[in-house]
Amino acid sequence: MPDSHDATARLLPDFRQRQASARDQRSPERLLLAYELEVALRARLMQASREERTGLYSEVYDILFSSLDDHPQKTRSQANRDQRVAARLAFLRPFLRPGAAFLEIGCGDALVSCAMAAHASRSYGLDVVSSLIDFARAPANFGFVPVRSTAIDLPDSSVGLAYSDQLIEHLHPDDARAQTEEVARVLVPGGTYILGTPNRATGPHDMSYYFDNEARGLHLQEFTYRDLRALLLAAGFSRVRFLAGLRGWRAALPYPVVRLAELGVLHAPRWLRGVLMRSGVAHGLCGITAIATK
Repeated sequence: MPDSHDATARLLPDFRQRQASARDQRSPERLLLAYELEVALRARLMQASREERTGLYSEVYDILFSSLDDHPQKTRSQANRDQRVAARLAFLRPFLRPGAAFLEIGCGDALVSCAMAAHASRSYGLDVVSSLIDFARAPANFGFVPVRSTAIDLPDSSVGLAYSDQLIEHLHPDDARAQTEEVARVLVPGGTYILGTPNRATGPHDMSYYFDNEARGLHLQEFTYRDLRALLLAAGFSRVRFLAGLRGWRAALPYPVVRLAELGVLHAPRWLRGVLMRSGVAHGLCGITAIATK
């Protein structure tokens, strides 16, 4: 465990404001421990070959979750979980056609996948680990799809709606394109892929948030609107839209509009970017939610 002096000395000067904005109650020592673990695990993934990364993702996240009892994914309150699931269910349901199958990529605790099962012919949750899933409470038409590489073990054109949130940034850059192509493969013609990911303009968004101005932890690549749009189109999607908004209001905005907002944040002074990030304004305009159509 890092000592208190070392941990405090390495934190960014506005650490307290960042911690309050993130509602993170961990001590400086625990934050530094988590950061150093993420940096070490990132190095393993970035230095591994494509073949070596087969299976390494699951090993890395097994280590992460088993080493950190206070990881946010393990300490969310039940009320927080319920609120999160209800909000995502309300958002996703209008995109799911009657009789279609649903796929959540990077399902974590699979609460969203299990909730969507009530509205889908079949609901799949895909992830590198299943330790967060309560299988005893999962519905009969829910299926867990373990993944050890970028391949998705589902047939071509078998899914109507695919969804991932806070996932693609955890992939090696070489794997992000391959997995996006896999999502396009399993979608039916005209199917939809909804993808949420933090924007590099308002980052970093991994544990580097408290210690650095660039992502050096387990966010192996943080995207901009331009980066993600190019990736999705190259993977075979015919159309890409982006949602943006403030205070719960969201609408599909033209790409030039969201790109202009993003450029404004990217070129703002670092202190101003910090203010915008903590106020929620930058996140509302630049937090990426892409809707890609096959």
